[in-house]
Amino acid sequence: MSDFHPAVEAWFKQSFPKPTRTQLDAWQAISSGGHTLVSAPTGSGKTLAAFMVAIDGLVHQADQGILPPQTSVIYISPLKSLSNDIQRNLQEPLHGIEAKLKQLNQHEDFALPPITAAVRTGDTTSGERTKMIKAPPHILVTTPESLYILLTSKSGRQMLSTVETLIVDEIHTMVGSKRGAHLSISVERLECLCEKPPLRIGLTATQRPIELAAGFLVGNRENTPCRIIDSGHQRDRDIRICVPGILLSAVMSAEAWEEIYSILEGLIHQHTTTLIFVNTRRLAERVAKALGERIGDDAVTSHHGSLAREHRLMAEQQLKSGALKAVVATASLELGIDIGDVDLVCQVGSPRAVSSLLQRVGRSGHSLGHTPKGRLFPTSRDDLVECIGLIDCVNRDELDHLSMYPKPLDVLAQQVVAEISAGERSLDDFFQMLVRAAPFEALDYGEFHEVIRMLSEGFAGRRGRHSAYLHLDAVNGKIRPRKSAALTAITNGGTIPDLFDYDVVLHPENLVIGSLNEDFSFESMAGDIFQLGNTSYRIERVESGKVHVRDARGQPPTIPFWFGEAPGRTDVVSHSVCRVRTRISDLLGNDLSEAKRHVEQQYALTDSVSSQLVHYLATAKSALGALPDNNTVILERFFDEAGDQHLV
Repeated sequence: MSDFHPAVEAWFKQSFPKPTRTQLDAWQAISSGGHTLVSAPTGSGKTLAAFMVAIDGLVHQADQGILPPQTSVIYISPLKSLSNDIQRNLQEPLHGIEAKLKQLNQHEDFALPPITAAVRTGDTTSGERTKMIKAPPHILVTTPESLYILLTSKSGRQMLSTVETLIVDEIHTMVGSKRGAHLSISVERLECLCEKPPLRIGLTATQRPIELAAGFLVGNRENTPCRIIDSGHQRDRDIRICVPGILLSAVMSAEAWEEIYSILEGLIHQHTTTLIFVNTRRLAERVAKALGERIGDDAVTSHHGSLAREHRLMAEQQLKSGALKAVVATASLELGIDIGDVDLVCQVGSPRAVSSLLQRVGRSGHSLGHTPKGRLFPTSRDDLVECIGLIDCVNRDELDHLSMYPKPLDVLAQQVVAEISAGERSLDDFFQMLVRAAPFEALDYGEFHEVIRMLSEGFAGRRGRHSAYLHLDAVNGKIRPRKSAALTAITNGGTIPDLFDYDVVLHPENLVIGSLNEDFSFESMAGDIFQLGNTSYRIERVESGKVHVRDARGQPPTIPFWFGEAPGRTDVVSHSVCRVRTRISDLLGNDLSEAKRHVEQQYALTDSVSSQLVHYLATAKSALGALPDNNTVILERFFDEAGDQHLV
């Protein structure tokens, strides 16, 4: 740490016992000026590993009185809530370092220019956005979609033209999606704006192949290496499966749910803070309601994307302060949002992916040296097999495989209109910029030209004919924007689909407290009572885009539904499930105790879990003659009450 400014070094030594190995390796790589990808488990200090060198540079400039009023660092997060969290957590080191710097400069005329940080997301008010443009922050925290909007506006491009360091957090969540492909072009557009290519720093949970994430970060460039700091993901974990005394079936019975709630209640009382993950918003509300009836509504709440930002922030702060005993969350709390020390993580239903399991369990025992503690609660017989498959993956050091989304042309068209809206470009130069984005490495010029031709001639879509957005000068090989290009790019940016949710407006405060699915809102009537954020609300009226409500004072509610949110199972987990079925199938015979002993030893299962697993698979094999795996497909024929034949 001796290479850092004395104020930076003094603040760090006062705040932390010592740097982690990840931080030391990352600081060395970043200080050398090379692009760097940091892959490490939760609690290893990845955020400070990425920010410290950039902050140190700003402190040196401030100390010398040459800190320019411009944006030098941009941090990109996949979640608005994570962006807000990072911005809040940046204030502590910035204020602490500022205090140390003032101590080092005792003379009276010393005036330290403040190092500023600001967040720009979809939640940022118009007033805050205007203030940001007039007085650019030194550190800008944003999301991929807000970066795209800034790159597409004149004032935003001017603000971003001075960026020297680019930090992309949770990069593994975006590599394999259209959103990642969209971000990759935005990063190339950013580089074209800057006088000097920004230093790129990526942060990720451990993934395989890690080289793919590094390639995504730096793009398709010759002689542009990316230093990989891979601290691995192997650490001691306490992960167990919990099942009710009632046998699990194809669908969880009401009696089984009651047992699950009772087990959760006991675990919550045994621990200071408990984080409970579920796979859907509806289940988050349902579990929060059931636990609230047992431990008190003031001790538990829900946290998901359909709750207003203020409710989510309050839940995070209350859990961190100890005011809440438990929070029931979807993936909204899976990533690195600061919620303080969590003693236990429970997962209701299979998380469907190894990365999600490790990320979620890793929220407990967050600091290095502490053991993450997780409990899995399968919700059906097949869910039980899947949970065991997940644990087998963890024991075998198997991770979900990353794959890049190859050259999505709809994303390409959107970014083309956005970039050209800023001014004329050469076709050849523009094409070379696009193929530097890793997902578009295989884009050929013919495909690119067809997209340009479509955008310059207009095209027919599901909502009618779209006019042209560009002028194509084929003779001189240039493209120019039409008047409609900028507005179209700004109002149609990003790859997150519009779900047409209805805002929930609480009266008499006239405050938006969350959102409901369009279909649920349409089917609701005045007087209906529903739950949102573990609170009951009575519907006053429903109008286009809004549901007006009042507090129902704890009256029994229905639970809202949302569509299209359950995660899919990854290939690695599917192969592991097949491996578990095959292994147990080979052991099934007249004496089931042999199979039961084997699974208890192999997967560290309790007697009740192993009994349910072996009983289910033995019954299934007896009825079907075999168990399904990656080489065997089971087809089942049955007749309904009308005598019609069905094949499953």
